[in-house]
Amino acid sequence: MRKYVVQRLLLMVPTVLFVSMVIFSLIRLIPGDVTQIMVENFKYADDTKELKRQLGLDQPIPVQYARWLWGVVRGDFGTSIWTKRSIGDELKTRFPVSLELGLYAMLVSVALAIPVGVLAAIRQDTWIDYVLRTFSIIFLSVPGFWLATLVVVLPSLWWQKSPLLPWAYFHEDPLRNLLVLTTPALILGVDRAAALMRMTRSQMLEVLRQDYVRTAWAKGLRERRVVLRHALKNALIPVVTIIGLQVPVILGGSLIMESIFNLPGMAMLQAITVVFTVTVLAVNLVVDIIYAYLDPRVRLG
Repeated sequence: MRKYVVQRLLLMVPTVLFVSMVIFSLIRLIPGDVTQIMVENFKYADDTKELKRQLGLDQPIPVQYARWLWGVVRGDFGTSIWTKRSIGDELKTRFPVSLELGLYAMLVSVALAIPVGVLAAIRQDTWIDYVLRTFSIIFLSVPGFWLATLVVVLPSLWWQKSPLLPWAYFHEDPLRNLLVLTTPALILGVDRAAALMRMTRSQMLEVLRQDYVRTAWAKGLRERRVVLRHALKNALIPVVTIIGLQVPVILGGSLIMESIFNLPGMAMLQAITVVFTVTVLAVNLVVDIIYAYLDPRVRLG
């Protein structure tokens, strides 16, 4: 296990380098002149040519990338055009917000999807199953950003009151922090829970038809023990895969929710590409390790 983890960590390095190289090149090649914006709107300098020289933007793209990468290795992502603060300082305050929202939404998704999926499977073809499947289809069909927009706009139109609460960090006011994040996390989590619930139901139905589960029923074991101890553990292996695949979707969705609900997250930072790449790779590694725990037959290597 230790050898496998070390190998995966080493493989993360070229992956992160490749992603950062592609994103850096695309940002440099898109139309527009950032120095002109900095001069006209933010008064960084009087002349764009002089500003380009100061920032090193007059150098070839490979040279710019090498300088930027060396700064990243030292923890220096540059300076924000908008706030004129160090990106490193911005990350320290913004990344915890995006991470907290993403984890909250993932917790909502898993907490809803797995119990509901198990219930739908053990009550197959009953009214409970039909109702749960209908709701899952509805939530799959409704775009999260559209629902979030309605949640923000409709109260303002109907009652002339904004549902947005003033932001507070968790260490400042835990209760207000959770209240502010609850609505976007519920919208984002329920949206992802629908697909996860259907996968859980499908896998549970497949496992419940296996011979070893029928043997457990024949022994007279309680339903809870058969479902939780014998069936659910094996049914969770594909579900864990889906959870891992949903992490990038939830991270991307959290950026949209931050913009709609005016949260001070990472939606406006270019550095999110590198940070989120590392996050997704780390989550995939954790998913592989969970595989080995759920099914000892899985060999990592």
